[in-house]
Amino acid sequence: MPIMLKMIDIFGSLRSLFKVQRASEDTFIFRLHYRATVAILLAGCLTLACKSISGSPIHCESSGAVDKAVLETFCWLHTTYSMINAFNVTIGRAVPYPGVTNSKTDVHVHDHHPLVKQHKYYQWVIFALLLQAILFYTPRWLWKGWEGGKIHALMMDLDIGLCSEVEKKQKKKMLLDYLWENLRYHNWWAYRYYLCEVLALLNVVGQMFLMNRFFDGAFLTFGIDVLRFIESDQEDRIDPMIYVFPRMTKCTFYKYGVSGEVERHDAVCILPLNVVNEKIYVFLWFWFLFLGILSLVTVLYRIVIIFSPRTRVYLLRLRFRLVRRDAVETIVRRSKVGDWFLLYMLGENLDTVIYRDVMHELANKLATRHQHGVPGTKGDLQEA
Repeated sequence: MPIMLKMIDIFGSLRSLFKVQRASEDTFIFRLHYRATVAILLAGCLTLACKSISGSPIHCESSGAVDKAVLETFCWLHTTYSMINAFNVTIGRAVPYPGVTNSKTDVHVHDHHPLVKQHKYYQWVIFALLLQAILFYTPRWLWKGWEGGKIHALMMDLDIGLCSEVEKKQKKKMLLDYLWENLRYHNWWAYRYYLCEVLALLNVVGQMFLMNRFFDGAFLTFGIDVLRFIESDQEDRIDPMIYVFPRMTKCTFYKYGVSGEVERHDAVCILPLNVVNEKIYVFLWFWFLFLGILSLVTVLYRIVIIFSPRTRVYLLRLRFRLVRRDAVETIVRRSKVGDWFLLYMLGENLDTVIYRDVMHELANKLATRHQHGVPGTKGDLQEA
C-alpha cells in the first residue's frame, strides 16, 4: 500500500509538464518534445523503478546445489543469454521457449560466440529512459534561457484585454515603441529558436539510432516486425518482441565443488520486467517515428519561411484575419524574418483586437517613414 501511494505521488508530479502556461513562446510540435515525450519517458522510467522495488526483477531456477538468492543476484549482475539456433523451432517439442535449449559448449566465457545472444540491456533501461528524458528537455532548456522572457514581458497583460482604455492605450504605445525602435534586430533571437527545433529533430533521429545500437541492431525494424506479426497468422510466427525482450533466458553459474573442482550450473531465468519493457519501447518506436516526421516537416517549414517573404505574408494573413493585408505586406517588406517570428508569437498571446491595432499602427509608421525618403525597396518584399 505505501508503494502504491508513492507511485500516485510520483505520477501526480508529472502533471506539471502538462500545465498550460499563460505565455506561449514556442510551437505545439516543439512542446510535444519537452512535454509529452518527457512525460512518457519519465512515466516509463518510474513504472519500471516501482516494479523493481515492489518485486524481484529476475527469477531463476537451477539445481538445489546453488542458493536461489545468490543465483538470481549473479544472473542479474552478469547478464543472461539465449541460443540463437533455438528461436525458429517448435515450442513445446524441440525447446521449452524461444532461445532456450541445451548448450553443448561453454558459452558463458564466450561473450561473442556466434550461437549466443547476450542480454545486457535490462540493467540500464531505467537509466536510459531517464537520460532520454533529459535529452528531450535540453532544447527547451536552451530556448528558455535564450528567450529570456521576452514574450511575457511584451505581453503586459494585453492578452486579457480587460483593462481601462487609458491603461490599454499606454501599454499599446509601449509595445509599439519597442517594436519600432528594435525593428530588424530580432534575427539572432529567432534563429536561436530555429536552432532548438533543429536540435529537437536531431535528438529524435539520434535516439532512434542509439536505441538501435542498444538493442543490437533490432530497434529500427522493431515496429515494422510487430505490425507484420499482428497482421499475420500469429500461430505460424514467433513474436518478434521475444528476440529483443525475451521473457525466459539462460544463465551459467560457476562455483567450486566439495573436491575443489569448478562446477558449472545451468539456470533458466524469467525476466518479468521485459513484459513492461516491450510495451514501453513499442510505443516509443511509433511515437519517435511520428515525432521525427513532424519535426522534419517543421524544419523544412522554417527554411521556407526564411527564404520566402511571401510565405510569411500568407501565414500572418492566414492566422490573424483581423489584420489588413496591406498592413501585413508593409511590415514584412520593411522587416526581417526575426521580426516576423516575434510578431507571430505576439499574435499567439495578445488579445486579437489589441494585436490588430498594434499591427496597423506599426504598418502606418513604416509606410510614413518610407514616404519621407528612408531607404527601402518599394514593391518588393524584404528578404531575411
